[in-house]
Amino acid sequence: GRTGLMSAGTLFEEQFQVKNTSKKFDKVTRAHCRLAEEGYELALDLDVNSDLFPLEAGERFAFLLTSTLDLGGAADPGVYDQSGKPSLLDAYEYAMYGKIFKWRQENTKAPIEVQVSFGGLLMRLKGDPRHLQKLVLDSRVYLLMRQIGKDL
Repeated sequence: GRTGLMSAGTLFEEQFQVKNTSKKFDKVTRAHCRLAEEGYELALDLDVNSDLFPLEAGERFAFLLTSTLDLGGAADPGVYDQSGKPSLLDAYEYAMYGKIFKWRQENTKAPIEVQVSFGGLLMRLKGDPRHLQKLVLDSRVYLLMRQIGKDL
């Protein structure tokens, strides 16, 4: 189930399962993922720091793209908040901050492909346009993840 933390800043939220992984660099794993519940067409390729968030085939994780970490959905101030007040980060284990640098759709019914760079770690999301409409070229996004179990 969902966290119920859907804030105004939520751009995309879903649960994925890792199909397979490949080692990209010493501490970077590229995970190739599909939806945990296949309700529509979507694929996710994602680079993660494997020291901080190890991912293996079969693992499931909750995945959130959001424009702000504020629980009330207030706009992101663009500076790191050191106050320690509650935020979306509290509900997740791994976070990255990056920019959507590529957005492609061949026609209005075709899949949308979005690519985000998180300081050189890349994410590619491709699939059903109805679910990816809030992702806008050149916008900055937070990616939040937490593990939710494994299918053997």
